[in-house]
Amino acid sequence: MKIPIMVMGVLCSLIATAHAALPDVGERPGIPPIWWVAPIGALIALAAAAYFYSWMKKQSEGDAMQIKIAGYVRAGALAYLKQQYKVVAIVFAVVFVLLAILAFGLGVQEPIAPFAFLTGGLISGLTGFIGMKTATYANNRTAAAAKNSLNDGLKVAFRSGAVMGLNVVGFGVLAISIWFYCLYTLTDFGIHKITVALLSYSFGASLQALFARVGGGIFTKAADVGADLVGKVEAGIPEDDPRNPATIADNVGDNVGDVAGMGADLYESFCGAILAASALGAAAFFAHNVDLALRAAILPMVIAGIGTVLSVVGVLVVRAKEGATQKQLLASLGRGVNLSSLLIVVASYFVVKLLLPEHFGVFWSIVSGLVAGLVIAKATEYYTAADFKPTQFIANQAKTGPGTVIIAGMAIGFLSTWIPVIAVVVGIIVAYGVAGGFGNMEYGLYGIGVAAVGMLSTLGITLATDAYGPIADNAGGNAEMSHQPPFVRERTDALDSLGNTTAATGKGFAIGSAALTALALLAAFMEEVRVSMARGLSAIEAKAILTQPLAEFINERFDLTILNPTVLSGIFIGAMLVCVFCALTMLAVGRAAGKMVEEVRRQFREIAGIMEGKAEPDYAACVAISTQGAQREMVLPSILAVIVPVITGLIFGVAGVMGLLVGGLTTGFVVAVTMANAGGAWDNAKKYIESGKLGGKRSDAHKAAVVGDTVGDPFKDTSGPSLNILIKLMSIVSIVVAGVVVKYSPQIGKLLHIN
Repeated sequence: MKIPIMVMGVLCSLIATAHAALPDVGERPGIPPIWWVAPIGALIALAAAAYFYSWMKKQSEGDAMQIKIAGYVRAGALAYLKQQYKVVAIVFAVVFVLLAILAFGLGVQEPIAPFAFLTGGLISGLTGFIGMKTATYANNRTAAAAKNSLNDGLKVAFRSGAVMGLNVVGFGVLAISIWFYCLYTLTDFGIHKITVALLSYSFGASLQALFARVGGGIFTKAADVGADLVGKVEAGIPEDDPRNPATIADNVGDNVGDVAGMGADLYESFCGAILAASALGAAAFFAHNVDLALRAAILPMVIAGIGTVLSVVGVLVVRAKEGATQKQLLASLGRGVNLSSLLIVVASYFVVKLLLPEHFGVFWSIVSGLVAGLVIAKATEYYTAADFKPTQFIANQAKTGPGTVIIAGMAIGFLSTWIPVIAVVVGIIVAYGVAGGFGNMEYGLYGIGVAAVGMLSTLGITLATDAYGPIADNAGGNAEMSHQPPFVRERTDALDSLGNTTAATGKGFAIGSAALTALALLAAFMEEVRVSMARGLSAIEAKAILTQPLAEFINERFDLTILNPTVLSGIFIGAMLVCVFCALTMLAVGRAAGKMVEEVRRQFREIAGIMEGKAEPDYAACVAISTQGAQREMVLPSILAVIVPVITGLIFGVAGVMGLLVGGLTTGFVVAVTMANAGGAWDNAKKYIESGKLGGKRSDAHKAAVVGDTVGDPFKDTSGPSLNILIKLMSIVSIVVAGVVVKYSPQIGKLLHIN
């Protein structure tokens, strides 16, 4: 924890010598004392994470075989992350140089942008690493605890997942707080300029998250598909059987994809929501009162800081009774989430009363975001949990073969979009309206921004329920491979089935928050356009632009109507990018999985004694295949997300970028929900049959369900969850290059005769 904080402190000290490129408007008020709740809350969350990690390490590791298998998984996960970070480091070095050129060469970006970008990526990678390391130590301990009771197993898995959740929110709030404090107290930057410039921090977090999600998703699903198709379907051996060469790679993938990947994903959502809301708050009140603008800017930080503490409270109340059903297990996790949500509503009431009493409607914006998140989570649970009719319907379709399983899963995935879409639409309208948006656009946009913060305010415990899933899954694998008594596997299977639902819920929560955050970032993009146009002007001219109402600023300078062909072209490009991105990631999984299938078949064929348990498979070969496939395949989709907004902006200008972001947001949201829920339902339909229904394991229905689960693997763990990062990364990239677009797109458009 000390290293990234020291790095940010040094960078802030260096940046303190930078000269402001824009004039300040108004005097600088002091930071309200309540702001300190944010960094203090972050430190409490990090201390709780350290406590839970220490507690987990003290639990029994199990027998010698359990320790040995956990060691294989840990070594594979660390080896993969080491290779991934090497690739990411090269990309970050290139982007850092480009940002430095924009800032110090062309003068179209703030001097702090390259450094904020680097720290955003550094902390994002750090949180993923900590979560992954914790998970690899927790899997055998969860299996060992499950020998004692179901509740003991749940406690170890969930508190280990809480390390991930609390580290994400703790480091996120702390990093933003340090940057904000340094820039506000050590430079002459105005509040409007600080909040807009800090969006570059979110760029680093988003880019790192996309690499983590895409690379981790390709790794885990290549291993999972290979292990299932050859092991379960062809060889007829159980899941996680130690005779399957791809089993260790499959368990490694759970950690690098579902823990490190999801952690980086929600870290960038969390930071993006806070920074976008702060920028919109500063912009909304900047022209009227600088002190009011400051209070509006720090409100999201304070809410997030309180949420980190309340997430700790929620984690502590989660427990389950022996022999609990999945509904009862879900209810036990729900108690923690619901308690944290209720307390954050109460806390937000007093925070808004203190900071923005004259704009109390913002409180209801926070509540609308929180309610929308809970509705999406419940809808996801209904459409993916084995206790409800949609998943049971898919399982029943397995009686007639894999074709009907796939049709049913796709149908359920598409159908499941209606509740999240309605929830987001209602959340947007309510958040916009109660904040005063129908009278002043900037107030409404700020309301949407704080709604995204409200949705993510209890991320610490929400992410804990998500990270818990792969830990429970690995615990089941550890129990199977170490030949534990059948009742241990039964308990870990109960925890694993719950984990599938919580993982699907987490993905729904992530994409829901992505929709609100991306919408807030659309408004932040226009703010950055305004700042870019003011850059280099005289104090009087800059003040005129910066204090002009946003609606008036847009209407005077840009044609953003749907009839503008550049806007419409951008919408089509954004929608197309979603489809191409999904295709590239799914093809990558298919290619890597094909090599995995061939390797598993080769080992079954050439290594004598594997099926009899007399010879140990070459697990390392399968880990290497997934690692190489992920490293090779993750670069193109990730770079595409960065390049397309730049090219679109240079050719079609600001209007084209707005169209691109709208097309990517709307299409990406619906497709991501479809893929995540279809994949989760397929997975739990398979688990439903494995519990003894419809003939149980090795039946024809089970084989059909395995095929459906195989199709759903890249849906729910690679392409689907990567889309929520894609739509936000496009927005962040557009914000970062807004200065370039403003300066050069008119010239390029004139040359091409399209502007």
